[in-house]
Amino acid sequence: MQANRVKRILGEGGLALGTHVGGIADPQIVEIIGHAGFDAAFIDMEHTSFDLRDVQLMVMAAERVGITPIVRTPGFDPAFILRLLDMGVQGIQVPHISDARAAREAVKAVRYAPLGDRGMAGATRASDYGKVAVKQHSEQSNHEITLAVVIEDLPAVAEIDAIASTDGIDIVAVGPSDMSRALGVSGTADHPKLVEVVQRVAEAVQKGGIARLALPMNHPALPRQRGPAPGARRRLLQLGAGARGADAEVDAGAGDGGARAARVRPGVRERPRVARRCEWAGDLKTESEAV
Repeated sequence: MQANRVKRILGEGGLALGTHVGGIADPQIVEIIGHAGFDAAFIDMEHTSFDLRDVQLMVMAAERVGITPIVRTPGFDPAFILRLLDMGVQGIQVPHISDARAAREAVKAVRYAPLGDRGMAGATRASDYGKVAVKQHSEQSNHEITLAVVIEDLPAVAEIDAIASTDGIDIVAVGPSDMSRALGVSGTADHPKLVEVVQRVAEAVQKGGIARLALPMNHPALPRQRGPAPGARRRLLQLGAGARGADAEVDAGAGDGGARAARVRPGVRERPRVARRCEWAGDLKTESEAV
């Protein structure tokens, strides 16, 4: 298993950028995402027709260009998550985590013992078909796999402190579309109720000190982060952003704070100034969705 680029950046307190592959089941899209300078490719199985074969090919493409493949599952199903992990997926995003119990169950599904209860097979693709010893593989997986949970229902807001402080969770994201629906304000992307929920989640993430916050780029309810790169990066990190997700077009040379902040990260090549659809920034994930 190769190093998880996003998790490394999170651990260093840096800013990772990722973007959706859309609904296009073509691994070349993932390769382009990597060559464009992103850190992650977001593969959505909740709102697309992707099957496991599609995802497998996209995971292989992500490995080729050295970025992190992050898959949003259709729902919470430990057996399905296991199949994704065994094929080499390095990031799992679970939608509609509504309480602390669900958060703990997600950890159990993703982590091997003693951190969780993931099923074990000795010769999966993730273990190089058995070339990597079982003990080494389990330790590597627990260290390299990124787990993100999505807050998009009202019960989750009530338990957000417990969710955000759950050991084994790396990223907490707000799903603006479903959350606005739950709040009864669909169609008003910058509604004060939604802004208040986002701030509440950010506070819980900061207080918990375990996970990082994922934010969509340029969503009306979230910080737009336009301005000098150092200031934009500082504002994101002050929010506890470990990931920022975006679902908006970023024009060439527009000076987007998230993208510019990532460009100044030590040791990372400058990202091309091209128009792109950004889903992740801060350190990762979103509702369009940013990691």
